[in-house]
Order: sequence, then structure tokens, then C-alpha cells
Amino acid sequence: MHNPRLKLLQDMPVFGGVRADTLTSLLRMAPVITICAGDFFFHEGDDARSMFVLEEGKVAVFKTWKNRNIALGHLHQGDCFGEMALIDLFPRSASVQADEDCLAIELSSATLFEVYNLDMTQFTLMQMNIARELSRRLRGADERLFRALAETEKLEHSLPIWT
Repeated sequence: MHNPRLKLLQDMPVFGGVRADTLTSLLRMAPVITICAGDFFFHEGDDARSMFVLEEGKVAVFKTWKNRNIALGHLHQGDCFGEMALIDLFPRSASVQADEDCLAIELSSATLFEVYNLDMTQFTLMQMNIARELSRRLRGADERLFRALAETEKLEHSLPIWT
């Protein structure tokens, strides 16, 4: 039987290598939510207890600075967001607003704990995959910060180059 939600998860790096039976169990426990265009999944500073897998639609990710919304990017079907909530337990670091009507799978820390109870190896694999995704995003953010600093010539006051 073809399950498009299972296929969606299997195609995502965050779930790479996770067995189909584990993902099927995860999907049984995870609610699917609808967010209308213009509404928010969450706001910067909100309590964080879950991540989302975007099944349909498009979202904008942004931070607020000096009463202005600064866009960090846009996400589409098959992207995930909010995964930091499953690792660091801090409030949301950015806001996510639906650009279009969205359908998303919500994966809470409680749901992942159920996976832990079912199969610790599969849980560990998911946690490692989430950590890899966060590392990939951090590397990208570091590179963008570096380029922004270089363009404004603020690097002239940085550490000397070692020879």
C-alpha cells in the first residue's frame, strides 16, 4: 500500500536510514495540522516542544529586530522546521508563518520519546540525523555571517592570518 506521508519522511535527511516500521509508528502518533495562509506555526520566543514536517504549502521563517521582521528564508513541501526544540529545549529562535495554506506533520518530543521506548537504536539514529541537519544549517549560517562581515570590511579588525 502506498503511503505518501511515509514516502515524504523517507525522502528527508532527518529520517535517513530509519526503518519504515518505525516511521509508520511515528506517523500513527503524530497529528497532522492545518495552518491557513497568514497564520503562524509559532512565534519567536514561544515555548518549543515539537518540530514540523511540511507536507503541503510554503512558509516564511523570520526574526524580529527593532520592530522589523527580517526574513531568514522560505521552506516548502518536504522541509522540516522547529527541530531545535527536540534538542535544546529553549524557546523558539524564530517565527514561522504560512505563506500559503499548509498541511504539516507535528512531531513532539513526547512522540519521539515513544520511539525511544519502542526502539532506542532508531531513536538514536533520528537524533543523530537531527543533529546533522542542525550542523548543516549552522555551517550555512556561519558562511553567510562570514560573507556579510567580509563585505562590510569588518574583517580587517579580526585575528591575523597565520603563515
